[in-house]
Amino acid sequence: MSKKFAFGAVIGMVAGVVAGVLTAPKSGKETRADIQLKAKELKEKAVDTSEAAKDKAAKTAEDLKDRGAQAIEDAKNNFKK
Repeated sequence: MSKKFAFGAVIGMVAGVVAGVLTAPKSGKETRADIQLKAKELKEKAVDTSEAAKDKAAKTAEDLKDRGAQAIEDAKNNFKK
């Protein structure tokens, strides 16, 4: 998933939540409570998504490191022949 897509998805979720909360027929106090709850939920989702992306990036970096090491080893072996 690209960074732009993930950012756009988060912005879309925020816009949808804000629109839904603001158009609901509730008192100001209830609306503020809903906004706080939804903000907390979105923050948790953002943290989870960020951690998943970080883990995936670390795994990819490790994989590339291993591939590079293997390519160097293969090159050394081919050079000796």
